[in-house]
Amino acid sequence: MADKGVLDPMIPPDAQAAVEPEPESAQGWAATRVAASRGYALLLVIAGAIALAAATVLTVEKIKLLENPHYNPSCNINPIISCGSVMRTAQASAFGFPNSLIGLGAFSVVVTIGVVALTGVRLPRWFWLGLQAGTVFGICFIGWLIDQTLYSIGAVCPYCMVVWTTMILLFWYTTVHNLRTGTIPLPPGGRDRVTALSGWYWLLPFAGYLTIALLVLDRFWYYWHTLL
Repeated sequence: MADKGVLDPMIPPDAQAAVEPEPESAQGWAATRVAASRGYALLLVIAGAIALAAATVLTVEKIKLLENPHYNPSCNINPIISCGSVMRTAQASAFGFPNSLIGLGAFSVVVTIGVVALTGVRLPRWFWLGLQAGTVFGICFIGWLIDQTLYSIGAVCPYCMVVWTTMILLFWYTTVHNLRTGTIPLPPGGRDRVTALSGWYWLLPFAGYLTIALLVLDRFWYYWHTLL
């Protein structure tokens, strides 16, 4: 049975629809189709579009930097907030090509999924599990990039931070969606407990943002205190 009337705190209650997965059919558990709430679908579209815009700007800036090594990227603000310093590192091309190209492909897919979900189309459970796997990879990747940015590179890229912010939301609310709909199996009563915490879903992303802010503040305090 579906959890009806479960609201996503990211979106006003009057803009949301209940999540209602179809009953499991003879095709098997993985083939069962699951609908997304309107709130979650909007989150995919909005967060995905913001991250896609940031990835696009980073790609354009990277191309300009490759064309002219002396180019000063628009996001070079000071010695700490400096895209150029980050773009020139090996970490910025972790797989042999600019990381922003991964963002262009991945966030285009996220936006597309959100638009499709807004139409009310129910997607197979394996599809949502694929999105879950993608967001798990994304959150692990940005975790590594945050570590490299703070403790190896020594500079932060504002457009990268936009991607970090949206990736945390996408990972967390995709996990919530999959838990609420039963796409990720839970022990008896587990989905009820997840539903009961619906008013507190925002706490984990908030804790993530606060942690990142404190890490950045602590790591570069030697510079920040000179601005006071």
